[in-house]
Parts: sequence; C-alpha cells; structure tokens
Amino acid sequence: MKPFHGVFSIVETRNCPLYEAGERLELSEKTMLCPEGKEVCLILVRDMTQLLFQFMGGEEEVDKNFTFNCSGCRGLIKFTRVSAENGIADSSLEGAVTSLDSAGRKNYTRIIGSPFLKTLPVDQVDDILSHFREITLEDGAIIIRKGEENHNFYLVFEGELAVEDNGIFLETLVDGDLCGEMSYLGADIAVSTVRAAKKTQLLAIAGDTFADLLGTNALVQAFVAQILAKRLRKTNADRARDFELCMSGRLDEIVPAELFQIFNMHKKTGVLAMELRGGTGKVSFREGCLINATYAGEKNQGAIFKILAENKGVYRFTTGLSPEEMKAAEIGDFMMLLMEGVKRVDEEPGN
Repeated sequence: MKPFHGVFSIVETRNCPLYEAGERLELSEKTMLCPEGKEVCLILVRDMTQLLFQFMGGEEEVDKNFTFNCSGCRGLIKFTRVSAENGIADSSLEGAVTSLDSAGRKNYTRIIGSPFLKTLPVDQVDDILSHFREITLEDGAIIIRKGEENHNFYLVFEGELAVEDNGIFLETLVDGDLCGEMSYLGADIAVSTVRAAKKTQLLAIAGDTFADLLGTNALVQAFVAQILAKRLRKTNADRARDFELCMSGRLDEIVPAELFQIFNMHKKTGVLAMELRGGTGKVSFREGCLINATYAGEKNQGAIFKILAENKGVYRFTTGLSPEEMKAAEIGDFMMLLMEGVKRVDEEPGN
C-alpha cells in the first residue's frame, strides 16, 4: 500500500453533536486529527479508517468533488477531500500531521519503559507500532464513553488520560499506559469513561487488528489479562461494597463480564439469576469460582458464553448454595473462560 495524506472539509452537518460545517479533518496512514478542541467521534474514526484503506489501496484518484458520509449516530456529517482545485493543496499542510514514524524517533524514550512494550518481541516492536495510528486529543476530549461501543486499543504516547465512572475519578493514565483493553477481547461496550486530562497523543489500533497481530503471544495475553483484572478491581471497589447490601441491578449499567469479575474477585458464594432476552439464566459461584450455569438451552461453558453476549436485562444475586453444589467441580479456569467467552462473542456473525 502506498502512503496517504489527505485533508477533508466538512461541507454539511445534520444534527451532529460534535462538528460543524467548514471544520477540517486530517487523515494519513499514521494519523487522524479531528477539529481542534472537539471530542473524537469513534464512529467517524472507524469510517475514516475504512476510507484510508481505500485510498492506500490505490483508489486515491477519486473524483475530487465526491462527498463522503459518516455512518451517523444522533446526527450526520458530509465531507469532501480538499484539493488544489479548491484552492488548498494537501501538500500545503504537510508537517501539520505528526506521523508515528517521526514522532516515534523523536520521543521514543517517552514510552520505551512501557510494561506493555516490554512484552513484545524485540525484533517486532517497530513493525507492530507501525500498525498503530496517532490521535491527538485536546484537553477534556472524551475518547471512550461508558456504555457506548469502543472497538479500539490505545497506548498513551504523550499526555494524561483520566478514567472516570459516573463522574467519579478512578485513575490517571500516563505515557506508556493502555486503555480500551476490552476491545482486544472482543467486548466493545465501555465500562468507564476516559477523557484527556490535558492535550494528549494516543497510539490507536482496532482491537481485532491487534488480536490478529498478537493474539497468539502468551506474554501479551497474560499482560492484558492482568490489566483487565486490575482495572475491574479498581473500578468496582465501591460498587462491590454496595452489592453487600443489595446485589441486584440492570445489565445495561454493568456488563456480564464485569459482573462475573466482581463475584470472582470477592470470592462470593451463591447464585446469580438473570432475566435476559433468551429467558432466565443462572450462574452458581463457590468462593468466586464458576460451578455451573444454564441459559437458553445451554449448560456450563456454553451457557457462560451465551450470557457474556447479553447486554440488557436484570440480575439478582442470592447468597448460599445447595450441599450438592458446594461439592461440585468447577466449570473451568475463571479468567480463561472469561477471555474465551468475549472472543467468541466478537466472532459471532453481526458483531
């Protein structure tokens, strides 16, 4: 594929909550930049990534007056590529977009000590990083919003991100830290909001692309699993204390994978009952271990995998198990089941 750098002008908006007509978008094989001071729309990032592949695949000679549309959410934008015929050549903005190659050479020391990079094969680091795209966030811009889809895996290159849950600060991510790790496992509903605490540069890659590159690397799998466990423990510490008083709620507020992690982390013993679109699902825990499960005609692992695909419904946890269940064997290793389950969800048609 040949290199690409393009500047696009938004020519029309229809109820778009973020962008306005006349604002610019910049796209290259290494970078996508949204209008300065505006939040990053992940739907637009996905659309622009697909557009990038078209241009890099040799389709650059598109009619300069061709109008592109975003996929749309609450609103819609239309944009065209700025060309010399419009009075501004793409080359006039060369240097405004920071490529990963040049930035990496200049500031590589910022992330050289990243625990994540240390898990990568030394001879493959440059090649793997070449698949990332650079995104620049202005202070306050949101990159991940709780309850919404996130398909990307991010590495903080320079700056700071604040992780929040319903307005409550959880942690700060700095150079070399990761976020969006659930996308690597195929779980695309964000459980926390992540915003820029100041102007921040991120290296981004689609979760499925990252999985294709490193899905068989045991060190990377273990590292991501550790991050997942750590984040879920921190995110849910306060919520877990509330569960001691009332262990019930809605699955649109907490995804099944996160819910399972809470019961595992706190070594709960009891039955989690859920009313889901496929009927009633039940999962039994003994000191946090999975003992048995039933849902939609499936048992044990099959039921767990189907439950992990659900994101709407209600749940209630009741403490205590029958004498038979207290002696039952575990379904399998908890973390391995969790990781396998969310990957299967991602592989299902339509996801």
